[in-house]
Amino acid sequence: MTLTQLRYLIAIVDAGLNITTAADRVHATQPGISKQLKQLEDELGFLLFQRKGRSLESITEAGQVVLAHARRAVAEAANIRAFAANQRGEAVGTLHIATTHTQARFVLPAAIGALNREYPQVGVQLQSLADNDVLPHLAKGNADIAIVSSVGSVPAGGHAIPLYRWRRIVVVPKEHALAKLGRAPTLEDLAAHPLVSYHSTSQPESSLRRAFSDVGLSPTVAMTAHDADLIKTYVRAGLGVGILAEMAVSAIADGDLAVLPAPAVLPECTAWAVVPKERVLRRYAFDLFRHVAPQLDRHDLQRVLGGHQESVWPTPPSWVELSQAITN
Repeated sequence: MTLTQLRYLIAIVDAGLNITTAADRVHATQPGISKQLKQLEDELGFLLFQRKGRSLESITEAGQVVLAHARRAVAEAANIRAFAANQRGEAVGTLHIATTHTQARFVLPAAIGALNREYPQVGVQLQSLADNDVLPHLAKGNADIAIVSSVGSVPAGGHAIPLYRWRRIVVVPKEHALAKLGRAPTLEDLAAHPLVSYHSTSQPESSLRRAFSDVGLSPTVAMTAHDADLIKTYVRAGLGVGILAEMAVSAIADGDLAVLPAPAVLPECTAWAVVPKERVLRRYAFDLFRHVAPQLDRHDLQRVLGGHQESVWPTPPSWVELSQAITN
C-alpha cells in the first residue's frame, strides 16, 4: 500500500463516499482513485466499502479500522515533512486554518498580512466554517490549527491555547428604542424585541439562551446567521436587535448603527487556538500565534506543543486591550 492510496481512502470518506468529489479535492481523476482503491482492497484482502451497483453505499467495519490507521499514518507523514522542513530552515508552504466567519473576517486578516510580509512564500488557506464544524474539520486532519470560541470550557481536540477574551455587543438602528435608553439594555429590555444573532443561538445549549433562561425569560430569535455582516444587514433591514461579537463591529463601517454594551450577565467568551496533539507545526505557524496574541511566548509554545512542558498560559487580554496593542 502507499500513502497516496491512504490519502484517497480518507478523501473518499470525507467526501461522503462520492468518488468524483474526492477526486476533485485531491486533484486526481475519478478512474484513478477507483483504480487505487481497488488495488488497496486487493492487497488487504477485504472490502473497505459496501457497494450498491457502481456506487459506494457505506464503509465496512474493517474499513473503519483501516481509516483510523490511515489518518494517523498520513498525519505522521506530514509531521515528518514538517520536521524536515523546520530542520532545513525552509519558509515555504501552506498553513491551513479552520475557524469561524467572525475570526476569519475581523480578527485574522491583520495577522495573516503580517505573516505574509515576513514569509512571502508561505500561503494561508483559511476555511470559514460554522461553529460546530470547526473542531471536527480539524479532527479529520483537514487543518493545522483551529481557532474557536467558548464560554468557560476549554475546547477539546488537542492543545488549547487561549488567545484573547471578548464580549458580546448589541447593535440597532440609531432610531431604535433601545438606542434611546441612555444605558446598556438589560435582558428584560432585549426580551421585548426580536433578536438577530449567530446560528449557534438556535441551539438549546447556547450560552445566550441559558442566560435568558436563568432569569425566567425566553428570547424571540427572529433570524440567525453564521456571518456577522449578514446579521448587521438584517438589523439594518429592521428585522431585529443584533447580538454579536464585539470584534465584528467597526466604528467606520458600521457608523450608521448604534452600538450598545450587552447586558453584563452575558458571559465573557475566550478565543482559543487548538492544535492536534502530536502535530508538528511549521515554524511560521508560531509567528502567526504571536501576531494574533502577542502575550504568547514562542519558545513556550514550542515546548508545550512538543510535549516538553506543561501548558501554563498567560491570562489572555480582552479584545479591547489586544486591539489597542495591535493598533499601537
